[in-house]
Amino acid sequence: MYLLGYDIGSSSVKCSLVDVQNGSCVATAFAPKSEAPIKAVNPGWAEQNPEDWWSYLKAATADVFSQCKVDAKDVQAIGISYQMHGLVCVDKNQKVLRPAIIWCDSRAVGIGEEAFQQLGRSQCLTHLLNTPGNFTASKLAWVKRNEPKIFDKIDKIMLPGDYIAMRLTGEIATTISGLSEGMFWDFQTGEVAGFLLDYYGIPRSFIPKIVPTFAEQGKLTSAAAKELGLAEGTPVTYRAGDQPNNALSLNVFEPGEIASTAGTSGVVYGVNGEISYDPKSRVNTFAHVNHKTGYNRLGILLCINGTGILNAWMKRNIVPEGIGYAEMNDLAAQAPIGAGGVSVLPFGNGAERVLENKERGCSFNGVNFNIHNRSHLLRAAQEGIVFSFKYGIEIMEDMGMPVNKIHAGNANMFLSPLFRNTLAGVTGATIELYDTDGSIGAAKGAGMGAHIYNDHNEAFASLQKIRVIEPKASDMPAYDEAYQRWKSYINQD
Repeated sequence: MYLLGYDIGSSSVKCSLVDVQNGSCVATAFAPKSEAPIKAVNPGWAEQNPEDWWSYLKAATADVFSQCKVDAKDVQAIGISYQMHGLVCVDKNQKVLRPAIIWCDSRAVGIGEEAFQQLGRSQCLTHLLNTPGNFTASKLAWVKRNEPKIFDKIDKIMLPGDYIAMRLTGEIATTISGLSEGMFWDFQTGEVAGFLLDYYGIPRSFIPKIVPTFAEQGKLTSAAAKELGLAEGTPVTYRAGDQPNNALSLNVFEPGEIASTAGTSGVVYGVNGEISYDPKSRVNTFAHVNHKTGYNRLGILLCINGTGILNAWMKRNIVPEGIGYAEMNDLAAQAPIGAGGVSVLPFGNGAERVLENKERGCSFNGVNFNIHNRSHLLRAAQEGIVFSFKYGIEIMEDMGMPVNKIHAGNANMFLSPLFRNTLAGVTGATIELYDTDGSIGAAKGAGMGAHIYNDHNEAFASLQKIRVIEPKASDMPAYDEAYQRWKSYINQD
């Protein structure tokens, strides 16, 4: 028996086939092979054609089954992970009405801020646990204001994963977790956030039916099965946004457990057992994959835009041509903890939510031309990224969520020993690295939704722990001193 997992990203669609018996990934593939295009008609806009996601999914599926001799009839269930906060609008014939407005599109920032001011801080934060912000509901309000003829044709709105599920099953549905990430869920009433829909003038009929995150959500239609080379009737049994799904992939389900990634942007995603929020909305709170009425499991999301992108910038501009990341990490490690007094604020990739949406910019502080060299700058950059994580983790801790252990995939900046040791040293948390990814997690989520696995512990029993990094007590004072110096630059003019 096998499980199929899809991860619908903005760069590519990844597909993985997982063996139920031993939990191993039999084959994996992604499409397109070059980064998927994002259309920006105006500054701050970001759109993609949902039909392209489907084309990429078909290509990745074909690639996976070309790698192995697995009968499509042996696939027991399908799971979906997807890029969060996007907006797909369809008419009554399930025809897409306009390109999808994806997660990194910022056209609705002003609309969300206006709603926050008029509805009131208390109303928004206590019910939505966030500001309306630039999330899916505000993007839909933008369509209503600026494209009324399209708005009038809308029958249902969906998140990207809901659209893929519709293409697979012919059924339009969503989840509580999905609604919460779009600002459509009211945590006080336990239902769709009618007060925000009314404010924006959005009909309740636009919201699809709600299905559990783990359950049969529809079956593969004959048309979809023919396009994909799969068996008609194969159930779709799991869907979740990419960050909740990344946490699931790392077996992060319970309060106090943390998942982290450090790619172009960096994420710390922790699970809280209490409904809470940051009064300044510097981190976001959504329903985690296992949240349900009477069983609070909230995902607190910290995102740092300037993470791997700073490291890549350093590689392009600071080190000699031809030096790879591993050599660059070795070079950075030649400098002492604290980089000899150099501090880097890594906020050069747009407004940072953790800084209350300020455009703080990237800056190098404390550089002395007589004593500092390339190694100090490289180390300070990696430390600065980690310190921005620590800055957000302190907000999480103020919300009542202790951070003692951080689960991460063995990828991107977590491949750097310096990065890992700094994160352990400044937070005091143990870092555990695993060999997994989002599409594998989606496949195992499908196994849970199909009741092939009894629970998440059984589903992830085969999750391979690559290494454990413990904080070194003797180094922690030096890390803290460097962090306090770094933090002192945050509010300086």
